[in-house]
Amino acid sequence: MEASWRQVAGGRGRARGRATAAPSSGNGFHLRGAGGGREKGSVGAAAPGPSPGGAATAAAAELMSQRKFEEIKKANQAAAKKLVEEHFSSSSEEEGDDDLEGKQGKIVANTFVTYTTQTDGDIRELERTKQYLNEAFQAGAMTCLICIASVKRNQAVWSCSGCFCIFHMPCIQKWAKDSQFLVSSLTDDDFGKRDYPWPCPKCRFEYKRSDTPSRYYCYCGKVEDPPLDPWLVPHSCGQVCEREFKPPCGHKCLLLCHPGPCPPCPKMVTTTCYCKKAKPIPRRCSAKEWSCQQPCGRKLLCGQHKCESPCHAGSCPPCPRVSRQKCVCGKQVAERSCASPRWHCDKVCGKTLPCGNHTCEQVCHVGACGECPRSGKRFCPCQKSKFSLPCTEDVPTCGDSCDKLLECGVHRCSQRCHRGPCETCRQEVEKHCRCGKHTKRMPCHKPYLCETKCVKMRDCQKHQCKRKCCPGNCTPCDQNCGRTLGCRNHKCPSVCHRGSCYPCPETVDVKCNCGNTKVTVPCGRERTTRPPKCKEQCSRPPTCHHTSQEKHRCHFGSCPPCHQPCQKVLEKCGHLCPAPCHDQALIKQTGRHQPTGPWEQPSEPAFIQTALPCPPCQVPIPMQCFGKHEVSPLPCHTVGPYSCKRVCGRTLDCQNHICMKECHKVTETDACPGKNKAGPECLQCEEGCSKSRPVGCPHPCVLPCHPGECPPCVQMLRIKCHCKITTLYVECR
Repeated sequence: MEASWRQVAGGRGRARGRATAAPSSGNGFHLRGAGGGREKGSVGAAAPGPSPGGAATAAAAELMSQRKFEEIKKANQAAAKKLVEEHFSSSSEEEGDDDLEGKQGKIVANTFVTYTTQTDGDIRELERTKQYLNEAFQAGAMTCLICIASVKRNQAVWSCSGCFCIFHMPCIQKWAKDSQFLVSSLTDDDFGKRDYPWPCPKCRFEYKRSDTPSRYYCYCGKVEDPPLDPWLVPHSCGQVCEREFKPPCGHKCLLLCHPGPCPPCPKMVTTTCYCKKAKPIPRRCSAKEWSCQQPCGRKLLCGQHKCESPCHAGSCPPCPRVSRQKCVCGKQVAERSCASPRWHCDKVCGKTLPCGNHTCEQVCHVGACGECPRSGKRFCPCQKSKFSLPCTEDVPTCGDSCDKLLECGVHRCSQRCHRGPCETCRQEVEKHCRCGKHTKRMPCHKPYLCETKCVKMRDCQKHQCKRKCCPGNCTPCDQNCGRTLGCRNHKCPSVCHRGSCYPCPETVDVKCNCGNTKVTVPCGRERTTRPPKCKEQCSRPPTCHHTSQEKHRCHFGSCPPCHQPCQKVLEKCGHLCPAPCHDQALIKQTGRHQPTGPWEQPSEPAFIQTALPCPPCQVPIPMQCFGKHEVSPLPCHTVGPYSCKRVCGRTLDCQNHICMKECHKVTETDACPGKNKAGPECLQCEEGCSKSRPVGCPHPCVLPCHPGECPPCVQMLRIKCHCKITTLYVECR
């Protein structure tokens, strides 16, 4: 059946602009749209009947309706697709309840269980990889340290190969560009010509200019622009990683494309111990080096003893034994470590030199003492004349000018050949200051520094040099940067610099209320990170009269209302209150001041917590009604004689009728014992006697309704004899 809004007949479809043809001459009719009413001035509807353009108009209207339907359908499909993408794009959304988190934890644990089932599998080596995988699934855990924002699933990212930290692609590209610009702009000569490296914002690992990321790849680098898949790790291609292990062992990673470092190599290899004495056994490739714990037995460097350490890697330690050893000159003997047999004492040699006039002045040495240092040809102090003298005589001065270069490095000594250092240069020269702005005539040995302060900017481009008489090579800025970092909690501790500061290296623990569960996030993210869900029980004391509160998990804010039974003893009846705890019930306040408008803030809360009294006792108590017709269970707070609304039904004193009053209280006396006897509260019978009369008596009983037999009828009757002559008056009885 065709939809009603697509039907053309009747002219009332949804297609706007559809109109029915109507005559426009003489009768005041106008065109009327299908969706609108009759226009002003219209008198009646168009006369039905076939028209030449009716079929064409209907076909055009149906085509327009179909076209609009397709447009709406496409718009709805696009909106649904966008909603699905947004649902899977944000890593800050709720990832599920505790059961889902538990399943994710089990999946990750089962992934790595095969790494620890064989010989020497160490779960501690896998913690780093497991941490990165958990952060990839955990809500809000992946954070870009440059912009301090969450990394969403559908955003292009880049991962550092040193610390495996994840950054937004635009952020790391801007960081690399700014770093290279700042380094290259320090010197104007080679600006933009040299290939300057740029560092990772977290670990400072340096990359070349050619390593600047320009395309978005998955973690293993196989797939460019990996598609968003809710069944895979975010930014993963889902293929086998196959990256080389570090340190390289010849094998490749077998996990699916994953963040963080690859786990230790899980391959099994057959290897022997360090000392090669034990039999080869199969072990994990990542733990193939092992010790048999037997003594090493290799000969030590001392050449006398063997290594007693357990089987170990590398060279043997020095010999730990102690022996008496002579110094190299043989004058002293001491107990020393066997590992260092050569040692020097602190005594001067003192042996007579070959000249026979002097002794050796060297401290404890090896070998011959050598020739006397004063023997042979010797120069005068100015090094111009050479003399051959015995070693017992000093070399005289030659009498020539000294002519040695003075400390100034410009002038020479004008004194005659002399012993000892030359005097200070005292010639007056025209000196330029260090910065080259001033000149002054002064002694050559004195430095000339003017008082002009340098006004150039230091390399930070924020502070002036302000050094007196600066030669132009201004020192790097030594002030602290002090700018507030992106975390807004700390200031930059580095020396004043250009460009952006490095991200804050601190981490913050976001804890639950009790502090037992925590999640570590970069500094600055603690304000937007939701506290982790804690599985511990809430340890707060109860706020009601109960000794312990209902078990519930750790939480922030006030505890939920107590739903335990009140169990207070009711004063009137002594029963226990079965109602839920009502010590802190929320009650709406009455008589509050009503605000004049939305601009006026309420001064009092609309609801307040207060303790309510226990409700009336509802324990059923069996109770008999007034007339003892029934026994019904009544709530304890309403216990008491009651009327069952039935007819009283007690026999009245006349013994002929019953009390027709509604069930009422009856006072039983000795005169009317039993529950069927009427009491003084019952009705009094006011009817006449309705008992049947003896045969032949037409008169009613003259007594009111009474018990027992009616008295004989004493009514006088006039009776005629059989002949009808005599009339007698006799009693009816």
